[in-house]
Amino acid sequence: MRRFSANLGFLWTDRPLPDAIRAAKAAGFSAVECHFPYAIPAAQIMAALTETGLPMVSLNTRPGAPGEFGLAALKGRETEARAAIDEALAYAAATGTGAVHVMAGKHGDEATFRANLAHACDRAPDGVTILIEAINAHDVPGYHLTTQAQAAETVTALNRPNLKQMFDCYHVGRTEGDIAATFRAHRSQIGHVQFAAVPDRGPPDQGRVDYARLLPQLDWPGFIGAEYRPNGATEASLDWLPRLSSC
Repeated sequence: MRRFSANLGFLWTDRPLPDAIRAAKAAGFSAVECHFPYAIPAAQIMAALTETGLPMVSLNTRPGAPGEFGLAALKGRETEARAAIDEALAYAAATGTGAVHVMAGKHGDEATFRANLAHACDRAPDGVTILIEAINAHDVPGYHLTTQAQAAETVTALNRPNLKQMFDCYHVGRTEGDIAATFRAHRSQIGHVQFAAVPDRGPPDQGRVDYARLLPQLDWPGFIGAEYRPNGATEASLDWLPRLSSC
């Protein structure tokens, strides 16, 4: 039985985050994850998580100014980047969240990125994983990481046990070809998996990737994050959930 996490950055965005957590539980998700929860006091999120029994899998550091997509790789922005990291780690600790995705930003500097990631790894509470993600160049031109190989190089260079890479099947499918082969090549360094339809990032039962066939090929026992854009109401996009849960 596969376990899916509802990414509330895209799903149930028509309601406050605590209510989106409750909606995910009612729909049959096993966990939730989010993008930027900081406008909501952590105590309110923790209350909704406790009420529903759902864990929070991950959250992101703040993305910076509109269009920046993160701060951690931006030379000269170290103070802001580390403040965003510390804020995210504190929020994760207060909500029992398992991972923090440190957003790199565009046109970054690798030495700066690594120094800020080392800060994140040093500050992370026990049990909290630091994630980095390669984002395809069609969606975010100029993002610091565009391939799993680049993310793996960063993880390898830092050699921290609490630093892992996010493997988003959508981003890999858009630009890197064989999703299953790419997953196998980086399996030991993967800390979270996400998916959506390729190429439009719609519900995962659409597009050119057959997830009923792909998911059994992935050696992944953890939650799989549903980070897709529904075509209308989220509830109307969930036909895939019972089918893929049993594949």
